[in-house]
Amino acid sequence: MDYDRKSAVSSFYGGRRSADALNNDFPPPGPPGRTRADSASSFYGADRASRVNAFDGATPTAGYNHGSYFDAGRTEPVNFKSGVVDEEAQAESAWDVYADFNNAGPRYSTAFGIADNGYRQVPSPTPYSHDGSSYAKLPAPSVGAEEPATPGNVEMVTVPALGPEWKADELRNMSKKMKREEKMEEVATKWKQWKRGQRGLCGKWFTKRFLAWFIFGLCAAIALVLVFTIPRVPGFSVNSLQPLSPATKPFNESIPVEFSRAPANFSFPGEMQLQADTGGNFLPLTFNNIHGTIYDLQTTRQVAQGDTGKLTVPAKQLPVVTLPLNFSYIATNDSDQTWSNWYNGCRNKAAYTDNKRPPVQFRLIIDMHIEGLIGKRSTSTDVTDADCPIELPLNSV
Repeated sequence: MDYDRKSAVSSFYGGRRSADALNNDFPPPGPPGRTRADSASSFYGADRASRVNAFDGATPTAGYNHGSYFDAGRTEPVNFKSGVVDEEAQAESAWDVYADFNNAGPRYSTAFGIADNGYRQVPSPTPYSHDGSSYAKLPAPSVGAEEPATPGNVEMVTVPALGPEWKADELRNMSKKMKREEKMEEVATKWKQWKRGQRGLCGKWFTKRFLAWFIFGLCAAIALVLVFTIPRVPGFSVNSLQPLSPATKPFNESIPVEFSRAPANFSFPGEMQLQADTGGNFLPLTFNNIHGTIYDLQTTRQVAQGDTGKLTVPAKQLPVVTLPLNFSYIATNDSDQTWSNWYNGCRNKAAYTDNKRPPVQFRLIIDMHIEGLIGKRSTSTDVTDADCPIELPLNSV
């Protein structure tokens, strides 16, 4: 064989040589007339002739024999016949399972020449007295006396075997982080099952389909309730015959009647009758407050304001709401246009030749704070033909 195909490390080429003929190189061919035979074939038998062709001129080779493999020990078959004792079988003594608990049997090692199979009892530090009266006291050790490092009798105690060590994944499973992750995974699994309709939010109740119908019915019920309970903003109309009327007690007693030229100002009480339309409401309508503001229609200056306070009006009716007003204005002098408009409208009728006072013109803005609605609702109207709620005497300024 070529040298480059051999390995220097292999025991087949450069190391340990085997006694098997198969591990050696083939010898040169022999005479052509010689027949091939197996040397010691374990397959065909050592004394059996080879089945090779007699006319074959190939070189005879060795068969598989016991030298082709490493020696595994005993080659003879074990005798399993009943009643026949195997020569190499060793008699073993019966094993006593209670020997460790009864302190009996060979429990100690015989290594290093130590052969001790006896029972050793560990002496108690407070031995019990046989008379039963009390515990016996140990004798005081003598000074300078050497005590043996190991007592003569030693009791061997059976200790249970330790369990396996905790693994890293087991320690991780017991951490708070892992427990939170397990809870999140459980919640995610339940959520997926709920979306698939496999479970409900409360056991078998509130599945995805049931919850959809429940929410639909709940929304329909809420909408139906809101239709009847949400208050509607009412409409207001002013009395066209008498938009402004004199104030009544006790409100008229709280505000003095006064007109002055220097400085130019006026002050007097009044009322306005407003008719509300609550036809769109199914329940009584409650106002937290109705605030009214009056502005002069020509100069857009504020001349009066008032509040109703909290009041309740019936539904599906046309109730009348009285708005008390406090007329008050201050100007620089009596040439102010706003002061002149209201002074001429409130003068005595006898001061005019036709006994007719000029009407006052104003704009009314109403701010409503309705219970059940967020914010305020506002409305306004213009009045062009209104009588002053007071009449000044002839000797007035």
